Amino acid sequence: MSRYLGPRLKKVRRLGTLPGLTSKEPESESEIKKQLRSGKKLQYRIRLEEKQKLRFHYGLTERQLFRYVHIAGKGKGDKAQVLLQLLEMRLDNILFRLGMASTIPAARQLVNHRHILVNGRIVDIPSYRCKSRDIITTKDNQRSKRLIQNSIASYDRNKLPKHLNIESLPLQYKGLVNQTIDRKWVGLKINEFFVVEYYSRQT
Repeated sequence: MSRYLGPRLKKVRRLGTLPGLTSKEPESESEIKKQLRSGKKLQYRIRLEEKQKLRFHYGLTERQLFRYVHIAGKGKGDKAQVLLQLLEMRLDNILFRLGMASTIPAARQLVNHRHILVNGRIVDIPSYRCKSRDIITTKDNQRSKRLIQNSIASYDRNKLPKHLNIESLPLQYKGLVNQTIDRKWVGLKINEFFVVEYYSRQT
């Protein structure tokens, strides 16, 4: 299944707030809450919707998300928490969380067009897995820097999670990954255990 390219607000109205998918908000928040509360949901539907939240927020295909669940199952510790850590440490998500891009799709475009450096080297793979002590900057040209300036200027620094840091240097912005993310800093309301359960029932 390909990556979703359709109307983004349509998904927000059905699943709830998805900050990684779009910075826009629907006209009526009460309408969303009403839709989310309406009716007694089947257990399968609940798990499906949690899985869809994760998929659309991080901009993944079905195959990509399934692969992340598979990798998380091989890791140490809680499978659901490892899954969120894998997704949060993707380069496109790190750029979004640093405020260098307004959404994850916008961050993915920055990476694909080779504007982003990790530890001084160009990385053009949005799914690149960042590690503790990684340094993220833009290429040393005006076009690359201009692409992130508006997003940085409008970003609320209070939303910056504790595992990340951003420095405004002369003519440059530098993002730092301090450590692997903790569950409480994940900026998405989701029950990741339902996602793991959903895929466990598919195999």
